[in-house]
Amino acid sequence: MLIEVVRLALQAIRRNVLRSVLTVLGVVIGVASVIAMVTIGAGTTQKIKADLAKLGSNLLSANPGQLGPGRASSQARAFNARDVEAMKAQLNGIKAVAPVAQKSATVIYGTDSRNIAITGTDNDYFVTQDWEIQTGRLFLEGEIRGGRAACVIGTTVRDKLLGRDDPVGRTIRVASIACEVIGLLSQKGQSSFGTDQDDIVLMPIRAFQRRLAGNTDIGRIMISAKDDVSTAKVQADAERLLRERRHIAPGAEDDFSVLDMTQIVKATTGTAAIMAGLLGAVAGISLLVGGIGIMNIMLVSVTERTREIGIRLAIGALERQVQSQFLVEATVLSLFGGLIGVLLGLGLAFAATRGLRVPFTVQPGIVMLAFAFSALVGVVFGYFPARRAAQLDPIEALRYE
Repeated sequence: MLIEVVRLALQAIRRNVLRSVLTVLGVVIGVASVIAMVTIGAGTTQKIKADLAKLGSNLLSANPGQLGPGRASSQARAFNARDVEAMKAQLNGIKAVAPVAQKSATVIYGTDSRNIAITGTDNDYFVTQDWEIQTGRLFLEGEIRGGRAACVIGTTVRDKLLGRDDPVGRTIRVASIACEVIGLLSQKGQSSFGTDQDDIVLMPIRAFQRRLAGNTDIGRIMISAKDDVSTAKVQADAERLLRERRHIAPGAEDDFSVLDMTQIVKATTGTAAIMAGLLGAVAGISLLVGGIGIMNIMLVSVTERTREIGIRLAIGALERQVQSQFLVEATVLSLFGGLIGVLLGLGLAFAATRGLRVPFTVQPGIVMLAFAFSALVGVVFGYFPARRAAQLDPIEALRYE
């Protein structure tokens, strides 16, 4: 019985192919939009998580000054080496504490030159950033304490200035300083903010301060907590220690900030997920519009086939049989639209993720939900026209011209 009803529905759809295509267009657009938006959003969220994970695990960042308009770090007193040493000695549950000082400088090799952010730090920096050495070595203790100009460079610096060969042992000029390249960092690629993480030159902190910066300031302190230690506890301990060292009175506002990267990751990915959900919800409105279109066309179909309905009722067809015929026809239209929408949505999402360079992350649950919702649209919006057809008076229907 059901097979016969489906066959009749397909015959009715084939009689008006163009109208049927235009009818399901709203469902196609709705399903495709939902799947494309959610898939792109999931890929973007995954990329943000991966990029933020590259910044280091269980990472905290202490910065002079508070975040916000008019509260820039430049207005607060910078950190110094004693602050770093105090953190290493007094903070519990930490893997590493790395000083970071930065300044842009021209890096020259042969006839080529580039303006690059130079970072002064020590070997704890590689621990906090989860950054491995591809070739070469880390800084020696004598290089860190003695202020020798040794450099570890990123792959972008190597490619742009030194070519693809092993750069270890070569000498580059950082501003007016001759600096021996002792190591090459493994590649990290671009961050979520569009910056090239591999366009970097690292120097021992004392060499950077004495020969490039001309001061002993430390602009940021990176803190890496152990895996079994709460970053919130380390953050609170670091804030308490810095308040003591900077002689901040009880109740007074901090002139520094300690950021927990774990919280930033959660906030960023949460925001991305909310945006993806909102876009998916907006796209879902198209499904409702498509459903209204199906209902409208089915009402027209009932009007056009009034005599046919009257004949069916007159020769013994039951009301529920007539109702099921039109209901199945509306559902089949929606299912066709849902199937085409799924394929179109996945295709658009694949093309968009390739263009945006984010992972193509298909969520089967969303695909099935969108397809099931398209069928539900056919049932809901097809019910009223089907009910109207079933309730036609056979005599009045036979008289209809």
